[in-house]
Amino acid sequence: MSLMALLAWLYLGLLHGRFWQKGPILQPATPRVAPDVTVVVPARDEAEAIAASISSLLAQDYPGAFRVVLVDDNSTDGTGDIARALPGAERLTVITGRARPRGWAGKLWAVHQGVTESSSELVLLTDADITHDPRHLATLVAKLESSGVEMVSEMVALRCEDWAERALIPAFVYFFALLYPFAWVNDGLRATAGAAGGTVLIRRAALARIGGIEAIKGELIDDCALAAKVKAGGRIWLGHSMLARSIRAYPSWRDVWKMVARSAYVQLKFSPVLLAASTLGMALVFVVPPVSAISGSVLGLAAWAIMAASFVPTLRRFGLNLIWAPLLPGIALFYMAATIGSAVNHYRGAGVVWKDRAYTEGGA
Repeated sequence: MSLMALLAWLYLGLLHGRFWQKGPILQPATPRVAPDVTVVVPARDEAEAIAASISSLLAQDYPGAFRVVLVDDNSTDGTGDIARALPGAERLTVITGRARPRGWAGKLWAVHQGVTESSSELVLLTDADITHDPRHLATLVAKLESSGVEMVSEMVALRCEDWAERALIPAFVYFFALLYPFAWVNDGLRATAGAAGGTVLIRRAALARIGGIEAIKGELIDDCALAAKVKAGGRIWLGHSMLARSIRAYPSWRDVWKMVARSAYVQLKFSPVLLAASTLGMALVFVVPPVSAISGSVLGLAAWAIMAASFVPTLRRFGLNLIWAPLLPGIALFYMAATIGSAVNHYRGAGVVWKDRAYTEGGA
C-alpha cells in the first residue's frame, strides 16, 4: 500500500497537469477593443453582501459600455431594495425574479432571466458575495479578446480569516485544482473542462451555440457544466483571480461542511460506485502515507513529503504558515467525511439544500 501511495503521488506530482502549482493569474490589463458587456448577478437573500458587491461592479473602470443586471430571486431580506438605493442607478437594472419553472435550478433560472435582459456581445456571470477591483472587468475582457477563447473564468480569492477558514478553505481550492487541473482545462486538445462560478465571462455567441442557459438548466454544479458545453465546441480559459474576492464567511467547520456537502455527491453523479471509488482513492492517496510513515515505512514518508510539498503553493497563495502542509491528510479526512455526509443526506431525502431550497436530481 505504501508503494501504491508513493506511485500515486509521483504521478500526481509529475503528470497530473501541474495541478499543485499556483496556476495562471491574470495581470491587470486594458483591452484593445471593448465590446458591450452585461454583468448578471443572481441574488437570493444577500442583504449583508449585496451593497459591497454591486457597488464594486458599478465602479468598474471599463473603456466600453457595460450595465449590471441584478436578478433578485425572491429575497425576503430586502436585497433588491438595498441595490436599488445604491449610487449609479443609470447602469443598474434590478429584476424581481419570476417563479421557478419545474426542472430549473434556482440560480440558473435567475441567471437565464438576467442574460435575456440584454443583447450585449459579452456576458459576465458573477455571484452576489464577490467584490471586484475596478480593473477586473477590463482585465477579463482583455484576456478574452487577446486569447481568442469563448469563455474566461477565475477562481476568486476566498475569505481566509477565521480558524476554520484557514484550516479548510485552502484545501477547497487545492482539491478543485486536483479535479480540474487548470493546465488541462486551458489545453484545447484535452477534454477536461472546468470553471469557477464566481467569475465567468462568456461570449453571447458561445451561449447561443450551446442553446443558452437552458442547456444546463437543471445542473447543480452549473459552472463546470457550462464549461463542458462551451469547450465541446470551442476553447475556454481558467485561472486564479487577484482582482476579485469572495466576502462570504465560513466561520466554523460546520459552515464549511455544509458548503462541501451541498454538492459533493452531485459531483459524483449520485453514484454509490463513484462514492466508494472516491473514498478508497482518497484513503490511498491521503491517509495511507502518514499512517505507513508513522509505522516506519520510508515509502510512506516519501509519499507524505510529496503530498505536503504539493500543498505549499496553495498555502503561500493564502499567506498561511507552511505548518499546515503536513496536516493535509487530516484536512482530507474532513472532506472525505463531508462527501459521505452528502451521500447520506441524499439517501435520507434531504438532497441539495441551498438558500432554503431543496433540490433533487435534475433541479426539480
